[in-house]
Amino acid sequence: MRLTRYALPLLAVLALGGCASLRPVPMPEQVPTEGETQVPVTFFPQEKYQCGPAALAMVLDWSGLEIEPADLTVSVYTPSRKGSLQPAMVTGARRRGRVAYPIHGLDALATELEAGHPVIVLQNLSLPIWPRWHYAVAVGLDPATDQVLLHSGLTPQRRMGLRTFMNTWRRGESWGLLVLPPDELPATADALDWVTAVSGVEDAGQARAALVGYRTALARWPDYVPAWMGLGNVRYGLGEPATAKAAYRQAVTLDPGYALGWNNLAQTLADLGEHQAALAAARRAVALGGPYRDEFELTLEEIEK
Repeated sequence: MRLTRYALPLLAVLALGGCASLRPVPMPEQVPTEGETQVPVTFFPQEKYQCGPAALAMVLDWSGLEIEPADLTVSVYTPSRKGSLQPAMVTGARRRGRVAYPIHGLDALATELEAGHPVIVLQNLSLPIWPRWHYAVAVGLDPATDQVLLHSGLTPQRRMGLRTFMNTWRRGESWGLLVLPPDELPATADALDWVTAVSGVEDAGQARAALVGYRTALARWPDYVPAWMGLGNVRYGLGEPATAKAAYRQAVTLDPGYALGWNNLAQTLADLGEHQAALAAARRAVALGGPYRDEFELTLEEIEK
């Protein structure tokens, strides 16, 4: 197999611990919502230094998985840091077939909560020079009192004033994390960000979940070529070359200059025994060239043999 993966940017995460450079963020005057929002989320109290596993377990439970914080400790908690790194939180969600989708800022947080999506938030509860990182789960906003509702530490639905919350949250660059079933888009969904996040699920070995995620993307953005490529790659990896072929064909129909699509279509056609069509597609990929031209030439050579 000589499929070339669609080149997606790495999911941007900070290498910070939980429970253990600032970007200026305008301080809002009030909660940006008209009525109180509150998402029903099962509360798990944290053990010492275990806010990462507790926060992730809460949103995974909300997403429909039966899980306890203790089930996540080995994969999420880093003893040497006495906390959980953001990449581990993201990977922990992906390995369980969930889409980890980062958001930033209060407007996005409010929009997602109004849509019924809880959000993991990273706070620094101390000073920038002596940080005390902590994960909590934002479950609601109360505009009447300008408060954010958090499942935090040992306290469910803890109320924190907006100014205090923003001061602690912006020290972590106002980073939030949605953990969603692959058939549910964020309210603030962006096509590239969603496909990037689904690609991470695929990389974590959850092909069936990734398949659903790409289909979800195409239901919203039917002409989005990277989603068709992702769908084709998953289908091919699952041993379904005929359906992979259809996905790659759609990708190059939408974008005839997309060399990666032609290359992957050529390999799939060759596997299906359609050698003349495979040769034509491989030659098209080589003619289009680009940074993967060497790989395209190898595909062509193998088909010619």
